[in-house]
This record gives sequence, structure tokens and C-alpha cells, in this order.
Amino acid sequence: SLSAGAALQQHVIDFVARDTAELLQLADGRTVDVAGKKEVLATKGLAVEVLDPGWFIRLLAVITDPNVAVLLMLIGFYGIVFEVTSPGAVAPGVIGAICLVLGLYALDLLPINYTGLALMLLGVAFLIVEAFSPTVVLGVGGAAAFLLGAAMLLKVEGPGFAISWAVIGPAAALTLGLALLAGSYLWAARRNPPRVGGGAMHGLSVNVLDWEGGEGHVLALGERWRAKAEEPIAPGDRAEVTAVSDLVLTVRRRGAGHNGAGNDGAKR
Repeated sequence: SLSAGAALQQHVIDFVARDTAELLQLADGRTVDVAGKKEVLATKGLAVEVLDPGWFIRLLAVITDPNVAVLLMLIGFYGIVFEVTSPGAVAPGVIGAICLVLGLYALDLLPINYTGLALMLLGVAFLIVEAFSPTVVLGVGGAAAFLLGAAMLLKVEGPGFAISWAVIGPAAALTLGLALLAGSYLWAARRNPPRVGGGAMHGLSVNVLDWEGGEGHVLALGERWRAKAEEPIAPGDRAEVTAVSDLVLTVRRRGAGHNGAGNDGAKR
């Protein structure tokens, strides 16, 4: 986790070379311990063979990029949250779990600051809570905690150990935007809750199927219902629901002209 210069000063390494040719030149003639025996390196003029990394090593190189690791963590968290809120979707939960494990694996290989990681996780948690319980304060606080955590995440500043704000900034903005958007929909739903049960059927237009005395059957929402009324109604009339008691609808006629025609047809 040390930089090249710091490692050289603390004698963790023997020397720093700019390229392979300089490495072979500096290593030539040095004495090393090999299986308990002293050996002198003869590296001057050696042929260099380049071995390309396989697909797995290349994949690990991509995953252990700090920016990719953070994005994998975000995808993992939101995939699992979506699966919990919408059980049965399966794919978001599977993808989220895989991304979360890969992100944790990458962070385990990086020299991370656990305070920064804790701030990022706290920010994501605040944004998730903001999506379900809109307060704006949690949303802004979550975005701030996420950005501060990203700035503190890595202990080392250097090539390969830098957080790109071109990646983290939009990710934080997108996360905050999704939280505020979900919160606005929930707030609107709370202010105008949908009618359910009997209240949802009040004023519903129905067709009278059969009628005898003060009772009969009507067609409502594609289903056959028992109904009663305090006024004369005939089969074929249009009516509307005024009340629901258990599984019996109370209805009344709609439109005097239409009902009159219906009554004449019933008399014929």
C-alpha cells in the first residue's frame, strides 16, 4: 500500500526501475538468497518474454478498480432492495447479490479507509430510507455522506488508487434523484390514497341482470352481484352503487328516460 518512493525509503524494495531494460541492468550482479544458498544474478542482456494475462486476471484488474468496486456495491445494494420490495422478480436479487459480493471482494483487495466505507454505506442507507419515507433531509444527508465517504475511501493516492469524481459524482446524483423521485410518488400516494373495498365501488355503474320485488342481480366489474333497491328496477336498466353491505350492493336507477324505457320493455 506504499508508494514506490516510500517503499524505497523504508527498504521494502531494493530499487525503482523505469522499465524492464533498466530493471535487468540494476539487478545484474546482485547477490540473493535462494533456498539457503547465495546466488549472483546475471540478468544483463537476457531476452524478455512477455506473457499476456488471461481473461480471469483481466477481469480481476477491472473489478479491483476503485470506481468499478463502488459502482458494483451500489448496483448490489439497489438490486437487493428492489428484490425485497418486489418479491418474485428474482433477477434483481440475483444480480444484486453477485455485484455486492464482487464489490466486497474488490474492496478487500484495496487499501480502504473503513471510516470512508462506513460513510458511504450510511449514505446509501439514508437514501433508501428517503425513498420510502420522504423527508428531504435524509436525502441530502445521504448524498453528502456518500460523497464524503468516497473522498475518504482509499488510504493511498496514486495511479490505480484514485476515485474518479466523473464517476462517483453522477452516481451520487443519480442515487439522490431516484430517492427523491420515489419519495415524490409515495408522498402523492399518501395524499390521495386509492379507495378500496366498498368505498371503491361507491358510484360504480352496473347493469341489472334480473330483478324481482326489491332484489335481484347486477353485473359489476365483470362479476355477478346480489343487489337490492328501494325503488322499482327492471332487467336491462342501468344503475349505480350507493352502498355495500357484506356481499350485497344497494343500487339506484340511473337516468329517468333510460329507466322508463327499461320498464316498458319489462312490461312487454
